Amino acid sequence: MTLPVRRRVPRPHWLLLLPALALLAAVLLVPLVQSFLRSVGAPELTGEHWSALFTDGVTLRVLLRTAQTALLVTVIAFALGYPYAYVMTRVGPRMRAVLLVVVLVPFWTSVMARNFAWILILQRGGPVDEFFGLFGLDVVLYGKVSGVAIAMSQVLLPFMVLPLFSALSGIDRRLLLAARGLGSSPLVAFWRIYWPLSRSGVTAGLILVFTLSLGFYVTPALLGTPQESLIAQLLAQRTTQLLDFAGAGALGTLVLVVTLVLVAWTNRVGGTVSAIGVVATTAPKEQR
Repeated sequence: MTLPVRRRVPRPHWLLLLPALALLAAVLLVPLVQSFLRSVGAPELTGEHWSALFTDGVTLRVLLRTAQTALLVTVIAFALGYPYAYVMTRVGPRMRAVLLVVVLVPFWTSVMARNFAWILILQRGGPVDEFFGLFGLDVVLYGKVSGVAIAMSQVLLPFMVLPLFSALSGIDRRLLLAARGLGSSPLVAFWRIYWPLSRSGVTAGLILVFTLSLGFYVTPALLGTPQESLIAQLLAQRTTQLLDFAGAGALGTLVLVVTLVLVAWTNRVGGTVSAIGVVATTAPKEQR
């Protein structure tokens, strides 16, 4: 006698996602759709708000300035974060905890207090101005994009260090010892083995810092000037002062699209390059 085969009924685990999806739709998707519809003049469709972004002579200049600032912040954060994360993988647990606390201090400090501290540091007569004055240099950072970039780099440094530390701590250092044993120099061993294996953390840190820099508002508003405003300040001006909600919706949608395209491209290229680098490094010489 053959027993009937009982089929397993799939459990609706996906139902557990409904509360999170509903919250995401309510606080993110619905406002985005409303902003986009407002930008095209629904129900009477028009493209004047979108065409104005490329013809008003202001938006493209601010977008370019924002992209340059975000790139500068990303470069500074990477230049400081990569060695810092490497040192964290080389020290003991107690010293690693101390270094982790140091890099997380911006998270535990009030945003306003941190930015006002940067104002005192960068303003005329501050420590930075007095330091350059010792060499007879008149370097003004307060009210400049360079000063804004420095302050933003300090705030966003944890977003670079933490992904890098996660990636670097998973690299087996015996690979470097094996390369040294085979006659490789430290620089070549780093470039052919250590760097390709750290590409995933580098890509994640670059994406995080760059995308967060594009939408920064408080630091540029306090340390910058209206003449060198960034995209977040322009959005705030259009919504609170000019009451141009349609133009602000078009500008916000454009920034979102540009950000998504850059993130997708960087993630794709970074992942592909990382995989190629690891394969090329670990393959035997006869196969290369």
